[in-house]
Amino acid sequence: MAGLWFETALLPGGWAFGVRLEVAEGRIRSVEVDVPPAPGDERHGIALPGLCNLHSHAFQRAMAGLTETRADAGGDSFWTWRAMMYRFVDRIEPEHIEAIAAQAYVEMLEAGFVRVAEFHYLHHARDGGLYDNIAEHAAHIGAAAEQTGIALTLLPVFYAHANFGSVAPDHGQRRFTTTPEQFGCLMDACRRAIARLPGAVLGLAPHSLRAATVGEIAAILPLCQSGPIHIHIAEQSREVDDCLAWCGRRPVEHLLDNMAVDESWCLIHATHMTAGETARLAASGAVAGLCPITEANLGDGIFPARDYAAAGGRFGVGSDSNILIDAAGELRQLEYSQRLASGGRNLLTTLETRSSGRRLFDAARHAGARASGIAAAEIAPGHPADLVSLNLHDTSLSARRGDALLDSWIFAARHGLVDCVWLQGRKLVSQGHHHLRDGISSRFRRTLGVLTG
Repeated sequence: MAGLWFETALLPGGWAFGVRLEVAEGRIRSVEVDVPPAPGDERHGIALPGLCNLHSHAFQRAMAGLTETRADAGGDSFWTWRAMMYRFVDRIEPEHIEAIAAQAYVEMLEAGFVRVAEFHYLHHARDGGLYDNIAEHAAHIGAAAEQTGIALTLLPVFYAHANFGSVAPDHGQRRFTTTPEQFGCLMDACRRAIARLPGAVLGLAPHSLRAATVGEIAAILPLCQSGPIHIHIAEQSREVDDCLAWCGRRPVEHLLDNMAVDESWCLIHATHMTAGETARLAASGAVAGLCPITEANLGDGIFPARDYAAAGGRFGVGSDSNILIDAAGELRQLEYSQRLASGGRNLLTTLETRSSGRRLFDAARHAGARASGIAAAEIAPGHPADLVSLNLHDTSLSARRGDALLDSWIFAARHGLVDCVWLQGRKLVSQGHHHLRDGISSRFRRTLGVLTG
């Protein structure tokens, strides 16, 4: 039985002070408030429940900073970035995936994410052929999660076409594509690959309506069993235009008209929606998976978060391309995008929750967990000890209490305010550093030398 004492902690009923936890077998056994630390207790500043990162392409962490140079005379866009990503993918081997993912997962833990939903679509060998183990890459993703200790929700991706209308995939997509029959084998192999990981969840992800027809999606959904379902949708205006030209409907509209979208679904990006689509998506119970830093980096556009939230829509955040892994930064960018679009401030708050930091944190915590196939973390008896501590003595938190701590962490603190992270009671991060950071970072640097040399 381990004792943890915090000067203040965010409990289900709100902020409390002098909070002492007893942790055993990975779970919180008891919570006391307004008590002094017991002899031998670890003492920390601020305790928060951990966040789920609901959308990651781990391998893209190796590209961070390498696509910020103008590509051609016509200017850059998401589509020129995608072409560069395809060229980068051509060089990746399974051992590279593990090294890159481990670095990304270390950074996620250090940023306050305790679980990652890995939207995994890089399946095949460099020539497009199948490995003897069709889940070879997924097994390396699982190994990276096991090494770093992060909890994993694995989302194998079904990818069959290059565009609406079942256009044949091109050369750059050869490592992604499967038939529905192959995808069934992939799901079985992925289930075996993550079986040993504590708390691992298996869902599935039709890549997009460009890459999978609604008939194909309907055929593969039973493979998911009770796991979450994720899909990229309406990320780019050209995607909307292509969908309209093909079927006369917009992507979100087409999905909602043809699939029973409910709370088991997570629609990634959903950037370009009409008011009607926004209201329908909110009413469906699905989660909008927002990746504000990547969406800004790629020039995707601004999600209609204010109208969506006002309609009761659920939203969480992910790090997507992993250009910069920062849980607080994703929440900050989400709010700032709404401010830039509207000219207002504190736009996602409610009369019940007037703090932007608290509103963003709570929304992302609950919806991110739902999209990851788990219950939201709580600092309460019986819950897993999935905890994040912030350094209360950082100057950005001086003279702050309650929700002002979240406001200051998200909007006024430098990177590195996360002090410690525990997953199922196991401390993975201390004084802001993962306990295996040095070795994992060394391997990552060697891998980058191979891939970019």
